[in-house]
Amino acid sequence: MSRNGLLAALAAVMLSAGSAAAQERPNTQPRVTTVPAAAPQSAPNVVEQPAPAAPVPPAPPTAGQAAPTAPQPATQPGASAQAEPSAISLTLPHDLSPWGMFMAADIIVKAVMIGLAFASLVTWTVWLAKSLEILFGKLGARRAARAIGNAATLRQAGRALGDSGGPGALLVRAAEEETALSAGALGHVTGDGLKERVTSRLSRIEAAAARRMSRGTGVLATIGSTAPFVGLFGTVWGIMNAFIGISQAQTTNLAVVAPGIAEALLATAMGLVAAIPAVVIYNVFARSIAGYRQLLADASAGVERLVSRDLDFRTVPQAPALAAE
Repeated sequence: MSRNGLLAALAAVMLSAGSAAAQERPNTQPRVTTVPAAAPQSAPNVVEQPAPAAPVPPAPPTAGQAAPTAPQPATQPGASAQAEPSAISLTLPHDLSPWGMFMAADIIVKAVMIGLAFASLVTWTVWLAKSLEILFGKLGARRAARAIGNAATLRQAGRALGDSGGPGALLVRAAEEETALSAGALGHVTGDGLKERVTSRLSRIEAAAARRMSRGTGVLATIGSTAPFVGLFGTVWGIMNAFIGISQAQTTNLAVVAPGIAEALLATAMGLVAAIPAVVIYNVFARSIAGYRQLLADASAGVERLVSRDLDFRTVPQAPALAAE
């Protein structure tokens, strides 16, 4: 066989192998097999190489064969970020409401919160009770001052007030008692001593009524001045525990740190809730009690005028007798 015949046979074998490989791998690009060039010799006969066959599409899978599986996508970076919050959520308390944070707080912080809640309850109880007391006290003092101002003598004022209670009636009765005790000496001395004694007794009655009306307001002043500091103590203690938890968990994730700090700040919030109403109510009561004392002072001044008028009425009939002597 000549050299040209050998080259033609070799080319045919390589073409058949290339078409078979193309059929087995339909998804890849067909390979073009080229015939290696022969030695540079003159050949009278040159065999033309046929074109490569087109790739044959893959046949659909039969019933007995499994469908080719699609390539699995690579793991995306966001998958770990999505799994991290779910893992963190397992460590967070399920209830972040005020009651839930109270239940999850430390025992010292709980004690501070309970104390502040009790102080707030005391504040509103004192407000309700003292508001009613001041209201009825002002009404009674205003009625007594009106009755004393409309009376011409001390006896008429006593009859107008009757057996009613209250500081106004006490002022009139105290003046009547002192006048009765000093009746025997009025014919020999002037009435200046009686006026002084009546003024002294009336001032003591005013002071006692003011002290009785101010009872309970000191608690409001104490709560208003100390509640913020008590709440701050609970906050400091809670933040200390939060930082200790951070060091033990060895993480600075805000989702892990925030619940402990929120529980600590709840104590400060409760301290302000207890202190602010206490201060406001105390100032309102101070003004109201000052107005109540002013009404008592008006009633006391009216009683002193009645005593002075009675003394003048007693000395006027004795003037003609003294002139006759």
